[in-house]
Amino acid sequence: MERLLIEGGHRLEGAVQIVGAKNAALPQLAAALLSPEPLTLTNLPDVADVRSMMTLLEHYGATVLARSGAVTVDAAAVVNREAPYDIVRRMRATILVLGPLLARFGHARVSQPGGCAIGARPVDLHLKALSALGTTIALDGGSIDARAPDGLRGGRILFGSPSVGATETALMAAVLARGETEIMNAAREPEVADLCACLVAMGAEIEGAGTHRILVQGGRALRKARHEILPDRVEAGTYAVAAAITGGQLELTGARLEHLAAVGEALEAAGVRIWPTDRGLMVSRPGRLKGVDITTEPYPGFSTDLQAQFMALMTIADGASMIRETVFENRFMHVPELSRLGANITLQGASAMVRGGAVLRGAPVMATDLRASVSLVLAGLAAQGETVVNRVYHLDRGYECLDKKLVRCGARIQRLRD
Repeated sequence: MERLLIEGGHRLEGAVQIVGAKNAALPQLAAALLSPEPLTLTNLPDVADVRSMMTLLEHYGATVLARSGAVTVDAAAVVNREAPYDIVRRMRATILVLGPLLARFGHARVSQPGGCAIGARPVDLHLKALSALGTTIALDGGSIDARAPDGLRGGRILFGSPSVGATETALMAAVLARGETEIMNAAREPEVADLCACLVAMGAEIEGAGTHRILVQGGRALRKARHEILPDRVEAGTYAVAAAITGGQLELTGARLEHLAAVGEALEAAGVRIWPTDRGLMVSRPGRLKGVDITTEPYPGFSTDLQAQFMALMTIADGASMIRETVFENRFMHVPELSRLGANITLQGASAMVRGGAVLRGAPVMATDLRASVSLVLAGLAAQGETVVNRVYHLDRGYECLDKKLVRCGARIQRLRD
């Protein structure tokens, strides 16, 4: 088991390269299963979740060739079989192979997935989308058995609430379904639009990417393609908070301000300066921070994946802030650990009252999930003395070389192994 030893109180300065988005890479890797022609993805992040997805593709018989930030997946020899639970338990995104396998072979059986324990996150919306395209679904022994022996047919999919994963499942299934598919109340996240761009590069016909209504003209054979994954907005937001919480200044190379949306607005309201450069974004905190209220919402609202990081920032801001979580019901597990560092946070159901102005002091803390783990690293950067963050395998699932990138910008962090 590895842990990070952080000596707080050091201002960050320099440049950080923002890599490709993990949450865009995972569905695009799954999309490679749709075609016997190879798919090459560039700007691929080197993180544990991406490596797990590539292992899963290899289990199905795909050839995966990775080299220096790019991967080519050749799914010509894919065999339609169930993946072992040991693979799928590692992350929830393994559900994304269900749609492509079903669309290509007419049958798919996938174990119900694992991942971070931040809420129930049922797969019912994925299954609803596939049912609307003519799929018969059975739940059997912890597995999902989906069948469409005569092939998928286009239909109308209406989501009660916008779901990123379910929208991605619907898109990948619809591109091989016969006829037109209309996806209503679709997720608008940039990662969904990037999957659409990848599928279009493969030969799909899609309209409305980035809107609540997406139209897919299905039934086209997909071709060999190459696609560059968009920059990771969650990584960019995390490093923006790192600059702010240390009173430093960082250039986020490759980051796009338009993808930060409400997160960028909240940071600026808190006293953080953000402006575009020729290479990406510059972030600095010239003065004192002030408390800002936020509510997590689907894009373009404040991202739930940046809630924990923003909470860490608010612990040292002047005044109070109310943070309301509406996406995942159990995404406040970092609160007790931040409190160990001296944060003053009171939970009230789906809301957290953060009374700022705390003097954070180093202590041993335990990471409980991916985004919680990075919030503890951020708090440790601002804390007096030494902070030890345990169970950093959560961190490695979604951040490429985070400790090394921070060290290059002036942080003092050691990775310790038992």
